Amino acid sequence: MSEKKLQAHLNDAERQRCEVWTRVMGYHRPVSEFNPGKQSEHGERRHFAEPCPASAAGV
Repeated sequence: MSEKKLQAHLNDAERQRCEVWTRVMGYHRPVSEFNPGKQSEHGERRHFAEPCPASAAGV
């Protein structure tokens, strides 16, 4: 078997919309229900991944 990755090609009609939820003021809500200002603020957020303490210690 070749190591070439198989990629699915979908037409726009075959795609399904993904609803994004986030935690705001202690509860979860879909971003689509935010007001325009809050949607803009959500779009400006930076995401990060905190390293695992075990990998930082060299274990």
